[in-house]
Order: sequence, then structure tokens, then C-alpha cells
Amino acid sequence: MNDTVVARPDSRDGRVLVVTIDRPNARNAIDGATARQLAAAFDRLDDDPGLRAAVLTGAGRGFSAGMDLKAFLAGDLPFVEGRGFGGFTQAPPRKPLVAAVEGFALAGGLEMALACDLIVAAEDARLGIPEVTRGLVAAGGGLLRLAQHIPFHVAHELALTGAAVPVRRLYDVGLVNRVTPPGEALAQAVDLASVIADNGPLAVGASKRVLRHAAEWGLTDGWVQQQSIVEEVIASADAREGSQAFAERRKPVWTGR
Repeated sequence: MNDTVVARPDSRDGRVLVVTIDRPNARNAIDGATARQLAAAFDRLDDDPGLRAAVLTGAGRGFSAGMDLKAFLAGDLPFVEGRGFGGFTQAPPRKPLVAAVEGFALAGGLEMALACDLIVAAEDARLGIPEVTRGLVAAGGGLLRLAQHIPFHVAHELALTGAAVPVRRLYDVGLVNRVTPPGEALAQAVDLASVIADNGPLAVGASKRVLRHAAEWGLTDGWVQQQSIVEEVIASADAREGSQAFAERRKPVWTGR
């Protein structure tokens, strides 16, 4: 079986894993094998203490066109049990993940970008969930996450018309973090991931966990739910190292403990 996902630490910053969907001739569409390889890549991210963050991108002219419809018709589904579409949209990695979007992120492609923690996109890219135009539903998290992340009527426009929209519009409503010139999304996504990697890994992981659950917890329950997460970080060696490094005016040396 040929690899359809390439996962390598970035040459400029070995702490950032660059995960590339490598099916350019299929518009980086996701079949079963690709979903399983993405799941394995993100297991590697979470299991390797030397890796602090990852960037997800696509080879060639676009990020991903979503589900491989030819594979779908043959009964090959791009889901991993318990982890969802693409092997991670239902259960993203614990460590931070940045999407680097060039060209297009459509259907499941946008759903994978939405499962990332930040999105960097080229200014000429187009994003959308056109599932309804094929008699399907954006069930890989697209409907759930768009409903949480952007205004009500904008989410309905994307979901019910199936139309792709320019990146600038989604940047204006807060869905995209950075807009870059064409061809620069990956480099700027790695830069952003490197900034994250400079911070205390326990604190970053705890912050991501609280952010991910904040909407379901609500403000009242959130204070209780986050307490044990925060206390674990406060009691860590990294918390002491951060304070000591600040007092000594030096860069902290994190151990993840």
C-alpha cells in the first residue's frame, strides 16, 4: 500500500510535525487508507515528547476536496471508529494542530480544517461544505463546528447552499486566523505552530482541553470542570521553571513535567 500521508518534523523547527495529505491527483480526497494514516500521524504527534505541535496541509494545488467519492461508491469509507472522518475530526490530537490551506478546503476538507485549532489560508483559497449538492450531509463535524464558530445565518448559508466562499469572508467572521499570499500558507502555519511550541507544553495542552470543552460545560460548570486541569499544571515543574526563568530573565527550559 502506498503512503497517502507524509508526516515529517519541519526542517526549521523539529518540534513541529508537518502532516501532508499526499494525493494531489485525487485533489487530496480522503479514502479509508488515508484516514487511517492520518490517525497514525496524530498518534505519533501525541506520543512523541519532542513534538509540540503539528501543521496539516495538502500536496499540490489544494488542501483537500473531502471524501473520495469513487472510494465511497466502492464501499471504502474514510472513517476511523471512535475518531471520525479523516481519522481525527471526532477526536483531534491532544497537542495543537494548525491547518495550512491553499487552493481549496471543501466538504470533508473544510471539516478537517475545522477540527484543527487554528487555520491559516491563502487569500485565493475557497472554503465550503457542498455536501447537499451531492445529496449528502456534512456529518464530519462541519455542521456542528460551524454552528459554534460563526454567526447563525452565515453557517446556514454555507450548509444549505453548498456554495464555496472566499477566505476573506470567513476571516471577517473569525473562522480563519491568518490570510496569506498564495503559496505562503504552510510557511506561516509553521511559524504560528513554532510560537505555540515555545510555550509550556503542559499549559498549552491544558488550555486546549479547557477551550475544547468550554461550550459544553458552560460558564458555571466550567469553573468546576477546569479546576483539576489547572491544578495539575500549577503543581508541575514546568510552572516553577516558567516563574524562575521570568525572574532570571532567561528563556525557560520545559520538561513537560
